[in-house]
Amino acid sequence: MMMTNEMNDLATFAIVARERSFTRAAIKLGVSQSALSHTIRRLEQRLELRLLARTTKSVSPTAAGAALLEDLSPALEQIRHALDKARSIRHRPEGRLRIVMSRSAAVMVLLPRLRVFAEAYPGIILDVVTVTGPVDLVAGEFDAGIQLGEYIQKDMIAVRVTPELRLAVVGSPRYFASRRPPEKPKDLNDHRCITLRLAGGPYRWEFEQGRKSVTINVNGPLIIDDTHLVIQAALAGVGIGLAYEEQVAGYIAKGRLVRVLEDWTPPIPGFFMYYSSRQHQPAALSALVKALRHSEQKPAR
Repeated sequence: MMMTNEMNDLATFAIVARERSFTRAAIKLGVSQSALSHTIRRLEQRLELRLLARTTKSVSPTAAGAALLEDLSPALEQIRHALDKARSIRHRPEGRLRIVMSRSAAVMVLLPRLRVFAEAYPGIILDVVTVTGPVDLVAGEFDAGIQLGEYIQKDMIAVRVTPELRLAVVGSPRYFASRRPPEKPKDLNDHRCITLRLAGGPYRWEFEQGRKSVTINVNGPLIIDDTHLVIQAALAGVGIGLAYEEQVAGYIAKGRLVRVLEDWTPPIPGFFMYYSSRQHQPAALSALVKALRHSEQKPAR
């Protein structure tokens, strides 16, 4: 607290010394002349130095005051510059943003829009960290994250960045050549499944059909923490994998993957960008939210 008072008093002294007038300095600072005089007296008493010579008509720095002003000026100018730079972050879209998301979100949400965003905002640097599960933004010192809606904490601001998604259960024609495709979720117990590992452990495959809801703890030869590697393993015939429909649609269309249990995979909420507060939001973050926000009429590309 003492350091804060001293900084305020020194800044006040510098303005009075430059203006050479308590009246003009009081108007500039928006305070009364008596309050200004009290501040200067308090500083002089603390330093045990007379900093300003006063008469009824004029104010001027003493030798000690002039020396102090000369030493203070570069530091005060540096502080002013730092504050101006900090304020500009609020209004000018530039600077570094730390964003956390899964690799799937990076590929499906960020990358398709990244070229246009980078060209529109060359002063913004996106520092992206990929993870496999929910993250505490504040503890991790992130500006924002992209996550499935069901995993976002309720006290976060969430903005939809994709439509609803669907999961797809797939295997290669080679894999199914000697095995009967599963017709019900429980049939997966008789298959080799490629398990996705999240932060909390292996993902339990969830299925719904009408009012029926089933969760399966799948088993198989491979546990891995990236859906893209799950897809590659499925393409190689290792076993049955679970991925987002958008990620495997091309492989299914070309016959490289076979989709099963389609009637048991209803839509899920999709990805949302989330951050802690709307108050004092940096312009760079506002720009990214606008660029990634999902529009039902015309999806951003």
